[in-house]
Amino acid sequence: MALSIWEVLAVFAAGIGAGTINTIVGSGTLITFPVLLLTGLPPVTATVSNALGLIPGSISGAIGYREELKGQRRRVLRLGALAAAGGLCGAILLLMLPPRAFETIVPVLVALALVLVVLQPRISKAVQARRARNGTHGDPDGGPLLLTGLFLASIYGGYFTAAQGIIYLSLMGMLLNDTLQRLNAVKNVLAAIVNSIAALFFLFVADFDWTAVLLIAVGSAIGGQIGAKVGRRLPPTVLRGVIVAVGLTAIAQLLLR
Repeated sequence: MALSIWEVLAVFAAGIGAGTINTIVGSGTLITFPVLLLTGLPPVTATVSNALGLIPGSISGAIGYREELKGQRRRVLRLGALAAAGGLCGAILLLMLPPRAFETIVPVLVALALVLVVLQPRISKAVQARRARNGTHGDPDGGPLLLTGLFLASIYGGYFTAAQGIIYLSLMGMLLNDTLQRLNAVKNVLAAIVNSIAALFFLFVADFDWTAVLLIAVGSAIGGQIGAKVGRRLPPTVLRGVIVAVGLTAIAQLLLR
């Protein structure tokens, strides 16, 4: 589909914005997806084009957080395998289910994730206090609860991706004893894996728009580096506030669509 110069600029700018916000917290799809729809792309084609275009942004953001990834190789490999399986399942569901199938549950998921993000410091302290009393140590990978939650979140990510990062951060923040910045680094890797797996599947079985893909790809790669530079400098409290603000905006946009 031929885009006007203004549509080209809009999609490119949306890609930069999505890459930036995805690296810091997530929900960049809520920037690119509406813009793609405004250019005239059908919803499923827009979703597939968006997933393909955001891969460079996810990789760029993960590279920008490479310092925070040090010492997390085992965790990334274990959680990444689940993310890959979930992303493939979500991509398959996108082509099987009605385009609006998940839209009723998504705002509820995001709202629950935001509650967990806000309560995460208290929950973590309570969990650590209980472990100290019992003389036990938590699973460094979060145990079955985290693995199940991340797998389900990855299915959703392969389907639509909006606010996927917020759900990842809420689950890991509650169940892993680590800093928010290090968990954000893992979130960026998981998002890159889900986007890549879903995109590889879409390349063979779904329609997409190459112009939109390339514009978002270049823009999101630039945005990934911007997001890493900004996000890594944010104190935990500020980062948590950004997550909540973006999440509330995501809920409002999803409900008003």
